[in-house]
Amino acid sequence: MPEMTRNRREVLRDAYPMRDRIETLLRERPQTVPELAGALQAPSHEVFLWLAAMLRYNVVEPKGKANSDGYFTYMLKEVHS
Repeated sequence: MPEMTRNRREVLRDAYPMRDRIETLLRERPQTVPELAGALQAPSHEVFLWLAAMLRYNVVEPKGKANSDGYFTYMLKEVHS
């Protein structure tokens, strides 16, 4: 049976609840999209959309260069007050 994929609007609707879960995981250590997807038990393409939203709002940032598989490691952006 083929895997069902959700449309973009459905995925982005989950962005706020998933943001908390992603932030919790990134507080432990910087991670790649596949690592986050495994921990969240979510498809990588959905995790990528949630991270893209977090990048847009300066919540996360890539750490260094992409790995040999082409994935960046993401970390929480430091907040300066």
